[in-house]
Amino acid sequence: MENREYKDSVFSKLFSDKTILKEVYSALSGVEISGDAEIEITTLTNILVNERLNDLSFTINDRLVVLIEHQSTINANMPLRMLMYISRVYERITDSSAAYRRKMVKIPRPEFFVLYNGVDKYPANAELKLSTAFEGDGDIQLELKVRIVNINKGYNAGIMAKSKSMEEYAEFIDTIRNFQETSGKKEESFVKAIEYCIGHGILKEFLLQYGKEVINMLMVEFKMEDALAVNREEGREEGREEGREEGWEKGREAEKERIMKMLADKGIDIKEILGDDAL
Repeated sequence: MENREYKDSVFSKLFSDKTILKEVYSALSGVEISGDAEIEITTLTNILVNERLNDLSFTINDRLVVLIEHQSTINANMPLRMLMYISRVYERITDSSAAYRRKMVKIPRPEFFVLYNGVDKYPANAELKLSTAFEGDGDIQLELKVRIVNINKGYNAGIMAKSKSMEEYAEFIDTIRNFQETSGKKEESFVKAIEYCIGHGILKEFLLQYGKEVINMLMVEFKMEDALAVNREEGREEGREEGREEGWEKGREAEKERIMKMLADKGIDIKEILGDDAL
């Protein structure tokens, strides 16, 4: 059953549609998925929330896929975070007594993807490995690989050609950024981007159905993204000056309060969108 407590972003709102998920996974994996393939959303609530904007996990046939979208920079610790995440998912979808039975219990084969659409230059495809984080030498007995796929406009044309929804999502994000360059206000750029995309048939049905909600989600996503970027830099600067890490947390809390007040002035309740535990 789908986790109803999960707080939507534009990404999760769009790609939680099971038909679209099949299309996206088929494009990423190169595996043809039949129309009657079983799919179940297994996304967990408030996992990795401080550094990611959204994520999805789902089972499809015999595979368990963790799909995360980033809008900033790729985190080198993603394999470790995926390891912690997948452990919780397996706990959720497996009988708690299964691991103690003598007979082997079959579990879905995991696959890990990060769809990158940040503004920094990044390769079309890359891979991060958990083993690179291990200390010392010797035989590696635990590995986890994360495939990074750049879905910015102009990248991975082959994958995009197989997934119209992902291609249009990339076009939508690119349109927002183009309007941001000419508009001094984020909300205005979101409205213009939505109007443009509807007029040009880009995610048209989705935006017609969720237009106002999309604006609210974008305000939260982009503001939190900006805040994280600013606070990381402020934390580094203060840490260098004072020789401690408390500055990062102090700057983060101050910036978060400023953003929440600004959004509240616009009638947007960030707690209602993300939930109290996410802040």
